[in-house]
Amino acid sequence: MKKLFNKEFILYIVFGVLTTIVSWGSYTLLVNACKMPVFWSNLISWVCAVLFAYITNKLWVFESKSWEVKLVLKEAGSFFASRGATGVLEIVFVPILVKLSFDNLFYTVFEKMHISFGILFTEGIYSKIVVSFVVVILNYVFSKLIVFKNKAD
Repeated sequence: MKKLFNKEFILYIVFGVLTTIVSWGSYTLLVNACKMPVFWSNLISWVCAVLFAYITNKLWVFESKSWEVKLVLKEAGSFFASRGATGVLEIVFVPILVKLSFDNLFYTVFEKMHISFGILFTEGIYSKIVVSFVVVILNYVFSKLIVFKNKAD
């Protein structure tokens, strides 16, 4: 268990939380303030989050300090490809869960509790949260085993 909770994993979680804040924050802003549809808000928030994640994962999580063009192109290519694969999952499944009224379960609970905090009623936010948990796990596996694999392990 100690091996799991090493510096790399802890930093991945910390920057993962920050990446999630970038994703959910931009999503909420786009849906609420900009009145954008769920699909476009989700797509744009995903792009913002992936850009943030690449930089933080490269520099601090997996400590890939080299900016040699060949290495950066290889890392960035595999990072964006793997995030593209999990991004498709997010972009497809969030609207599907919304259409299936997944979020309504949460809205009903909060209404019965007389809680009216606006962000809790953002369309698609609970669908986004559930899908995000699956995506985070897959992203770590791809980053660790493919993108930033450490040959010293």
